[in-house]
Amino acid sequence: GRPRRAGVSSFGISGTNAHVILEQAPEPEPEVEPDTEPGSEPGAGSEAQARQSAGDRPEGFASWLLSAHGPEALQAQAARLIRHLGVSQARAVDIAYSLATTRAALPYRVVVSGENPERLLDGLAAVAEGRVPVEAAPAGSLGFVFSGQGSQRVGMGRGLYESFPVFAAVFDEVCGQWAEPLRQAVRQVVFGPLVEVVDTAVVQPALFAVQVALFRLLESWGVTPDSVAGHSVGEIAAACVAGVFSVSDAARLVCARAALMAGLPVAGVMVAVAAAETDVTPLLTGGVAVAAVNGPRQVVVSGEPRAVQAVTDACAANGWKTRRLRVSHGFHSPVMDPILDDFTTVARTLTYHEPGIRMVSTVTGQPVEPGLLTDPAYWVRHVRDTVRYHDALTALAEREVETVLEIGPDGTLSSLDTDSGLTFVPALRGERDEAATLTTAMAQLVARGVRVDWEAIFAGTGARRVELPTYAFRHQHYWHTPARQSETDTDFWEVVDSGDVDSLTQTLGLSGDQPLSVVLPALSRWRRERHDDSVVDGWRYRVSWSLLPGVGGVLSGVWLLLDPDPGL
Repeated sequence: GRPRRAGVSSFGISGTNAHVILEQAPEPEPEVEPDTEPGSEPGAGSEAQARQSAGDRPEGFASWLLSAHGPEALQAQAARLIRHLGVSQARAVDIAYSLATTRAALPYRVVVSGENPERLLDGLAAVAEGRVPVEAAPAGSLGFVFSGQGSQRVGMGRGLYESFPVFAAVFDEVCGQWAEPLRQAVRQVVFGPLVEVVDTAVVQPALFAVQVALFRLLESWGVTPDSVAGHSVGEIAAACVAGVFSVSDAARLVCARAALMAGLPVAGVMVAVAAAETDVTPLLTGGVAVAAVNGPRQVVVSGEPRAVQAVTDACAANGWKTRRLRVSHGFHSPVMDPILDDFTTVARTLTYHEPGIRMVSTVTGQPVEPGLLTDPAYWVRHVRDTVRYHDALTALAEREVETVLEIGPDGTLSSLDTDSGLTFVPALRGERDEAATLTTAMAQLVARGVRVDWEAIFAGTGARRVELPTYAFRHQHYWHTPARQSETDTDFWEVVDSGDVDSLTQTLGLSGDQPLSVVLPALSRWRRERHDDSVVDGWRYRVSWSLLPGVGGVLSGVWLLLDPDPGL
């Protein structure tokens, strides 16, 4: 009732030992003949079979993580999976779960994603054919960046709330910090019936609730950052999860900030300009400021409408592209000055702590020094000063961060051309299934060398482990292949066997028969005596049988007599 097993050990000179455990193989399954023409590429017919069976396999968005020791092995691994899918009826989520939990995360990794089996097969084929660039997972650390106002969307977080209890519990906890009117308004952003959300008094608290809940969900999956940063109001969420202040105090700060901004007498405007900060600064006039520096040639000017329009016209005259942003106020500009005193009063009532996670400030653009974030005046500057996002990314890169996960409802920051050298992975995407998008983001992080708890991620999905192809090892044989006897060698020994001196002399190109008349008979006799011996790779062996006494009977034995032949 159990597989038979045996141990085999070989002990050599100077400690060269080898040990192998052998296990009885399972009964072989009938092989499926690949639908290929003779001479065609291997696996092509299997891919056709996989595509034919894809229509019978349950659909659903999935991300499949493959890894190997090298690019060629990864291509072979993808080809094996394609052939396997030709005979497997496993669900896409089962394959995703099995790939993630039953296979080692080897250095070279790739993620194949799709909303149906056909798209997944397309991705596998691209990997198998070498059309997908593959590199070894980097050794750098992981950073989180929290997006600011402008990244919001109606329904943000709803898919996570419905799919993951951890997210739902934290979201409800954050919303519970506010009074009923605001609490209800924030929940309407996530669950409807709104079709658009532009009210600053609601947008900023809603973003904060979604981002904190998303962070806690990732934390439950074992995904934690080495460093964090936040764009504008996103920095409050970053500071909260880093431990600068409690959820309760952070919720109060966000609520006061949003309400004061919403009540400003002058709303203001913001315009993105494709130019460097040093180019735009000389054009600024009273009432206008550089609100954000998002890249080497990406700045945002903000302030009073007429003043901003004048600066925008000057920028356009210089040939710089401009784009007005869809925001409710001119943030990070003189428009914010009337609320600073009231906001200072609120900031002084909070309790602050040094961050437990390394932070980079987007006010200074530098790593946070002790005492910076615990000063209420910092959070007042945070309302008014320029968002130095590009400098913050540079600081993250200097801290050996290579991969950045955007914590927010969309890929707003990930789409910026920051020229930072960092690789961005958005946790969520607008108008995409949130649970599937976040799971894909986790697979992308793993491909970048990040560890995640796949068992926690797939908990509650009903995914089960299924059989998968084994690793596509690159076999290399080390034993020697015996050389075949040439036709010339055969002719030579036939002449020797014949004992004809004249023929041998002619074969060897010699003249005279005195030496050969002595040597040839001895050589011929030696050849006949050893006619039953065989030679392989320079070793002679003779096989003989003998009877050995055994318990309860007689055992037949085989003797192999080996002797190195230095002459061969």
